[in-house]
Amino acid sequence: MAAADVVDVEGVVEERPGVLVGAPGAPAAGPPLVAGGGRPQTGTIEPIEEAPALSRGRTISILIGVLLGMLLSSLDQTIVGTAMPRVVAELNGLSHYAWVFTAYMLGSTVMVPIYGKLSDIYGRRWFFLGGMALFLFGSALSGLSQSMTQLILFRGVQGLGAGAIMPIAIAIIGDIFSPAERGRWQGVMMAVFGLASIVGPALGGWITDTWGWRWVFYVNMPVGVVAMIGAGLTLPKHSQHRRHTIDYAGAATLVAAAVPLLLAFSWAGSEYPWASPQVIGLLVFSTLMAVTFVFIERRAPEAIISPALFRNRIFTVSVMATFLVSGGMFGATMYLPLFAQGVVGVSAAQAGAALTPLMLGFMVSSTIGGQILSRTGRYKYLALSGFVVATIGMIMLSRMDASVTTGTVIRNTAITGLGIGMMMSLFTIVVQNAFSIDRLGQVTASLQFFRSIGGTISVALLGTVMTNSFQNAFLNSLPEAVRALIPAAQLEALGNPQILIAPESTSSIQQTFAALGPQGQAAFLQLMEVIRSSLATAITGIFLAGAAAMVIGFCITLFLPEIPLRKGRARHPGASVPVD
Repeated sequence: MAAADVVDVEGVVEERPGVLVGAPGAPAAGPPLVAGGGRPQTGTIEPIEEAPALSRGRTISILIGVLLGMLLSSLDQTIVGTAMPRVVAELNGLSHYAWVFTAYMLGSTVMVPIYGKLSDIYGRRWFFLGGMALFLFGSALSGLSQSMTQLILFRGVQGLGAGAIMPIAIAIIGDIFSPAERGRWQGVMMAVFGLASIVGPALGGWITDTWGWRWVFYVNMPVGVVAMIGAGLTLPKHSQHRRHTIDYAGAATLVAAAVPLLLAFSWAGSEYPWASPQVIGLLVFSTLMAVTFVFIERRAPEAIISPALFRNRIFTVSVMATFLVSGGMFGATMYLPLFAQGVVGVSAAQAGAALTPLMLGFMVSSTIGGQILSRTGRYKYLALSGFVVATIGMIMLSRMDASVTTGTVIRNTAITGLGIGMMMSLFTIVVQNAFSIDRLGQVTASLQFFRSIGGTISVALLGTVMTNSFQNAFLNSLPEAVRALIPAAQLEALGNPQILIAPESTSSIQQTFAALGPQGQAAFLQLMEVIRSSLATAITGIFLAGAAAMVIGFCITLFLPEIPLRKGRARHPGASVPVD
């Protein structure tokens, strides 16, 4: 009999041979394990069965299929952005530019926990293959789009497929490897994500220039077909399962809560003011649906995201820490290229390469951290170390000004990547280790869901912070002599950091000032310097906020319980684990 999966009592976990306390019908756990007491759930489960070991060849085949699926999803997110200016020019859809990304984000985020729960019930294989098939179908339609409306709709279809690929890929790794072994493989998966982020922008630019923007979507087809064949041949064709109840009401209310929330934070500060009826209405409706969702899930026989998960302190701490890590990562990836191009003054292509040190840091630290985790089984000090390094990197980024050199940017970015990369896959393993394997898909997808929500919210909030900070710095730094030459009606238009990355706008403004004579040229140079320094102040303020988030994450992680990583792949009968 293999050791049972972990037992949670108010955040404390213990192992008991053959019995999972907290499952329905388990015998009483005895006195609380925590001072001040917690009341364990009760219930019984069938004896835990050790999953048959996979052959080396079968394991490698499954890994190849999973990694190709992840590469498919990750690469698409990075190459599409490069092609968007050409897409907008051909389809005449500048006003709908953001919707191309928003539709994909909505589709991929809201379905993640639903796919995760369903894969626990019916097995990973068909949802993983179905997700890739839907993603490829959306890719083909996106390439055929004749209008921005069609492209937005088909990107949403792509997102619905992508929402199944990443969480189920991680869950499959959890199925075939014990928690003690997952570290090194989760590190490899993060390295795939980092590689896609490095290669994607350059590949997207080359494809767009050589074959046209439609091939940015068509290129998914050969990779996807190979991934589907690999996964179809290696993942088990059938999975044993008991009769289950599908939580339709929970799925509907989850979507009804998540979509307005994501829309509100995507539109706030750009499409509509934060205090606009549209944003407030979406947030209020999202809150009402979230409350309804919790009410339904507390009574659902098989909840999609069970509120009981948050009684496990490991899960709660990991969700909060992941939320903050995601915010820091998105803040860095969104604004580092803008800093490089607008402040340092590099070209658009070189600005995209500014993320390379960050992604290399991700790859190195996730791989090394995974090896350390697998060898030692200790995760808390790794998480705390990651927050410390990320904090140092963010502080160094926040101290950069308009005179910073490219080398300094690369150094500071790499350090930040080393810290964040340490934690990107770590909390997934921690959470998987804290629950029985028949809930692995649910808890993995739930963590991914909150990570996506954290990234969306942080981008919106940081965007507002940057805009307000830039405007204040610009108005306070603009010399009176220059201000006197600028009509009041044009002052707001000139106080726009986009001028720094739009050569046509810069040239037009320079010609306007040149008409004023010698003093006009001097005023133009002063104006551009003020814009550049104001942008530096605004973006470094974002990095400082990121450092604060990392400090908060460090403090939260101090409360993370540390339990031994299981070394076996114990499972319940009926769990979807690949077998030979």
